[in-house]
Amino acid sequence: MEDIIPVNINNDLERRVADAFLIFDIHGNKTIDVREVGTVLRFLGCVPTEQEINEVIQATEMEGDNSGSVHLNKFLPHVCQLLAERKMEPASPEKLFEAFKVLDPEGKGIISKEYMVKMMIEEGEPFTEEELEEMMTIAIQIKVLLFCDPGSEGNRLKFLFRISPF
Repeated sequence: MEDIIPVNINNDLERRVADAFLIFDIHGNKTIDVREVGTVLRFLGCVPTEQEINEVIQATEMEGDNSGSVHLNKFLPHVCQLLAERKMEPASPEKLFEAFKVLDPEGKGIISKEYMVKMMIEEGEPFTEEELEEMMTIAIQIKVLLFCDPGSEGNRLKFLFRISPF
């Protein structure tokens, strides 16, 4: 039934959203499991909170059979609108720089792994164990994160922080 629902693609943004969605359509019927909604949003470059993901699911989940599926014809206009409104965008380098300055009040340029894990669990929207593990793996692989210091002359790169020990 789902595959006969028409989906019209009218522009590049809709094509990009549809292409990302269809990567996760394992049955070929223009539907994805609601558990893939966050993955599709992140694939599109969004940085949604769990609450925002749940809001997208509530707005786009197929009605009636309580199947836990989202159809492209509901997902497409909703997500295109969010993208057009620049919702769920990643933080700017300036905002990231300010956030890490809060985590490093002494200005040492180093944040211990233990402190970072504590902050990720206790402050704001808590990370899951899987998210923490993934973040630490990435942080250790790149070892040093470089961000542009928005206040510096010539827009120099500054070593922002390291997760130690390496």
